[in-house]
Amino acid sequence: MNAADQPAPEDDVLSMPRGWDAAFYVLTTLSAASMLVAEAAEPRPVLWSVAAIALLMIAYPVLGRRGLLTGDQVRVRVYLVLLVLVVATASGASSLGTLLLFVGFSQIWLLTPSMRSGIAWCAALTVAVAVSVFTGQSLRATDLPELVGQLGIGLLFSVVMGWWLTRIGRSREQREELLGRLRAAEAELAAGHHAAGVLAERARVAQEIHDTLAQGFTSVVMLAQTAQVDDGRATARLEQIESVARENLAEARSLVAAFGPSGLLSEDLPGALHRIAERTRTETGLRVDLTIDGEPPEDRELQVVLLRTAQEALHNVRRHAGATRVALRLTAADQHVRLAVQDDGTGLAPGSADGVGLRGMRQRITAAGGTLLIENTDPGVRVLAELPMRETAG
Repeated sequence: MNAADQPAPEDDVLSMPRGWDAAFYVLTTLSAASMLVAEAAEPRPVLWSVAAIALLMIAYPVLGRRGLLTGDQVRVRVYLVLLVLVVATASGASSLGTLLLFVGFSQIWLLTPSMRSGIAWCAALTVAVAVSVFTGQSLRATDLPELVGQLGIGLLFSVVMGWWLTRIGRSREQREELLGRLRAAEAELAAGHHAAGVLAERARVAQEIHDTLAQGFTSVVMLAQTAQVDDGRATARLEQIESVARENLAEARSLVAAFGPSGLLSEDLPGALHRIAERTRTETGLRVDLTIDGEPPEDRELQVVLLRTAQEALHNVRRHAGATRVALRLTAADQHVRLAVQDDGTGLAPGSADGVGLRGMRQRITAAGGTLLIENTDPGVRVLAELPMRETAG
């Protein structure tokens, strides 16, 4: 449970009717017992008051408490009328009957829904007790100021108590509202994170498909077109189509199994680079010169980024560059690895924008903490990716 979910002490007071129940029954019982002891010489009037108190104790769970829990204001009002009558009757029958004022005031503030109605019921109770005490105990006119002062202090005390309880109630309602908003915000944030995760995963899978299956199918199409116009080499082209299709199938299976590039499952990065270089030479007739300097990184994620970058760069050369030669160089030194792809083609057209492949290449390299430079040279285009090498656990 979070700290925000734990009830505050004030909430415990308001949200635990059993505590109020116990206080009510204890105080009313003590008041009735005190009245019986104090008026033992003339018990008859007090007995009627005690009987009325017993009736009040029976009515509380049936009317007051049930009305509070169910929101039935009719039950509550009937109980409050009975409460005023019983407390006033007991106060007029015995000088200790005014002890029930503490019970009456607390019950009023427990059961009334607002500050205004609480003050009105407290005032009604005070007036009823004043009239009952003045007439029942045969007070003189000179005793009236003292009686009014005592009951006025009691009323003031009840109003302060009601104000305090009302503030607690409002604070609890505000906190519950804030907690509700917080939970709603958390749910909305979680839904947003989920949606963002789904979109990111879709983008990742789309990029993987572009970098693997789409490029492979492009090769299949090109080889099939070549075979149609070159009957003498049809068998060789069909073998190449079969080889590319098998590689695509392996890539598809590795994607489904959530692996990296299928080539890296059975060989290291230099071997995978040699394979895609040879494939490009075989399929297009391009001269591909591969050079590897230094010790290639062992970090698998970094290997995936480098291999995908090389694949995309060679794919762009064969589709757009019109080149006859391309140089592929992998250099590892000074805790950095650099991949350079240089062709002798026509270069980038002015104002050309990145396609899906180049955007994916930039995103991969940026996510790995590296930089990517694509620039026209004389002749052709140079693609230079530089990434930091991370230490792998030994």
